[in-house]
Amino acid sequence: MKAIVQDRYGPPSALELRDIDRPVPAAGEVLVRVRAAAVNALDWHFVRGDPYAARLSLGLRRPTVPVRGRDFAGVVEAVGPGVTTFGPGDEVYGEANGSFAEFAIAPLAAIDRKPANLSFEQAAAIPLAGITALMGIRDAAQVHKGQTILINGASGGVGPYAIQLAKQFGAEVTAVCRTRNVELVRSVGADHVVDYTREDFTRGGRRYDAVFDLVGNRSMSECRRVLRPGGVLVLSGGGVYRGGSLLGPIGLIIKATLTRRFVRDRVVVLTARPSSAHLATLRELAEAGRLTPVIDRTYPLAEVAAAITYLEGEHARAKVVITVS
Repeated sequence: MKAIVQDRYGPPSALELRDIDRPVPAAGEVLVRVRAAAVNALDWHFVRGDPYAARLSLGLRRPTVPVRGRDFAGVVEAVGPGVTTFGPGDEVYGEANGSFAEFAIAPLAAIDRKPANLSFEQAAAIPLAGITALMGIRDAAQVHKGQTILINGASGGVGPYAIQLAKQFGAEVTAVCRTRNVELVRSVGADHVVDYTREDFTRGGRRYDAVFDLVGNRSMSECRRVLRPGGVLVLSGGGVYRGGSLLGPIGLIIKATLTRRFVRDRVVVLTARPSSAHLATLRELAEAGRLTPVIDRTYPLAEVAAAITYLEGEHARAKVVITVS
């Protein structure tokens, strides 16, 4: 099968399209013929092995998992021993290491049926970003009707999902983005938009029940400044980061974890994890027409390096998707 393989850490040009052996599913796993995959910031961190502390888990000198990619949508090709939930021919979506390939192995705990009304490209754009948004809005911020929420980084991979979910739970949403993305965030439901090139949301007079920070370009104290008493600050993503340090965005998360116990407001450091239950919730919302993926552009499998370069340069709006087959 063809796959995007990485033998060394470095720029996206380190990735190569090669023929490798097709993987075999073990117990509790399915083999998926990948039809589409999505690019995440996680992918370029893995490609570069950056921050350096991440290599403790990724591999000290070279990646221990050589095929890149995480999000996918495709068709079950085969199942491992004991798997009865899915069978060959079923359309699924979810998370699997090595999704930038014609075939990938996915654990049952990280997949669900593909939303019937979405294309494979649209479905592939949901898993990691959609789960992050769902956990941030519903579980961490516990947003409900009548509340107000500000989403910083509203036009990135997670932001459009966060806006739509916050609206589903009855909140009034203020989205922070740059000028060229104002119409995008409005199109997915934002009630108010702050163009950060013209206005500093931390210096405005408005206060919010929740702040969902997907960028990390403002300090925790600045974000807390716009919270109402008893409000909640949800941190995800680790911050704007250009690479080349020991801790990188991990440092911001560590700092927030250590200091949140000493502040009055509730501060949640969000870690999104693959979940078939969360995927099922997102599928139901998508099939009901209440959650719509937004795709900036697509690339063929052979151009994964170009897709990651595009995302890395912070030009991408919403999701970048890879068409595989």
